[in-house]
Amino acid sequence: MSKMTDRIDNQNIINLARQQYENEKRNKLPTVVVPLDSAGKIYPVGHPLRNGTVEMRYMTAYDEDILTNVSYINTGIVFDKLLESVIMTPNVFNDISVVDKLGLIIRARILAYGSEYTVTVVDPKSGKELERTINLNKLKAKPFTLESNELGEFAYEVNKDCIIFFKYPSVDTADDSISGYLKNIITQVNDSRDETHIENFIRYEFFAGESKRFRKHVTDNMPGIDLSVELEGENGDTFITGFQLGPQLFWF
Repeated sequence: MSKMTDRIDNQNIINLARQQYENEKRNKLPTVVVPLDSAGKIYPVGHPLRNGTVEMRYMTAYDEDILTNVSYINTGIVFDKLLESVIMTPNVFNDISVVDKLGLIIRARILAYGSEYTVTVVDPKSGKELERTINLNKLKAKPFTLESNELGEFAYEVNKDCIIFFKYPSVDTADDSISGYLKNIITQVNDSRDETHIENFIRYEFFAGESKRFRKHVTDNMPGIDLSVELEGENGDTFITGFQLGPQLFWF
């Protein structure tokens, strides 16, 4: 039994030494401080993310393995795994809101491969598909004017008798229903933060029209990076369009 215990203890020591070695190597890689598109306002006062920045290191060839991992790609977590690897600010990854992640992904791409990115868009006049190269450095954060409380939450008046508080969460709910979405973002109804009370409010008191207006308010004021760009059309005029990002963001 003691031999078994000794082997386990030795393996723990080896694993700890390997982790320390990897941390030392990672800490020597060049890093930059990058802004969060939310400016940090969606995080609680005192949280490291509240200052509106994170430290991110440059990618290595090892990180490229993450981008080609078929399992990560198929399950839709490839970008999360990449950010988890390159963000150096300690103990913040799990708290980063989904509204900030896209901007961080784009900044990781710029650090790794530069800012030029070729996209395929449709010319609104001719209807033809065009290939255009955009400068990712020119993308800006959406205007975000909501003011949060000390918890990083935002007040919304449903009616004269009801005020709710909501957040921009760090994970999307697996439940894609409207009620599932509401349960994921509503944190308080009047003075109650009880989950059962909030669920009952959504089920029995939050009328459809009020719910729709609230969801529009959340969407209209959602922070994040603006993917609208001005491009040249087939005939030399310009138009404004958005574009999609996928795993190919990191490949030429």
